[in-house]
Amino acid sequence: MKIGFCMTSSFCTLKTALEQVMLLTSLGHDVYPVVSENICKYDTRFGDSKKFINTLEQITGKHVISNIVEAETFGPKNKMDITVVLPATGDFIAKMANGITDNPVNLAVKATIRNQKPIVVAVSTNDGLGLNGENIMKLLNTKGVFIVPFGQDNYENKPNSLISHYDLLLPTIEKALENKQLQPVLKEYKKIK
Repeated sequence: MKIGFCMTSSFCTLKTALEQVMLLTSLGHDVYPVVSENICKYDTRFGDSKKFINTLEQITGKHVISNIVEAETFGPKNKMDITVVLPATGDFIAKMANGITDNPVNLAVKATIRNQKPIVVAVSTNDGLGLNGENIMKLLNTKGVFIVPFGQDNYENKPNSLISHYDLLLPTIEKALENKQLQPVLKEYKKIK
């Protein structure tokens, strides 16, 4: 299967995203990576940007699409069977819910939608139960968009924060290909220690 795998700048979850890319490639899927421009620009306490991009290219065997010019050809030239956004920040979710395509990830998603293929979104936002709650609900009610089940990851210290259960990515993809949402969407989140 040809899978577009988009990553936005929830830097603390990028290591877990790489694990999901490794899983998909180990199962024989052809993974096409797309990253937000911020992932290429910034080194953070979670890692070095160049090292991350190099690792992603080694795992997938593909050039990482990292700008809007490259992403523009994502749909017509590389038709995906499905596109995943993991992690999906509040910024990405808000833009997707409102049809804004001003970055490589949102443009790749738009191209997949144009080709009438499913989108899988794995939430990772500190304001999911705040301003972005409305946008998440819009996506849940958008034809062809499927959400990886999510829950509150730290309700005591970050009461509005939501994160998807990344270990449920593959079952969510399988259901999305059947045009079904994996249930339950809201699932208690237990942090692995």
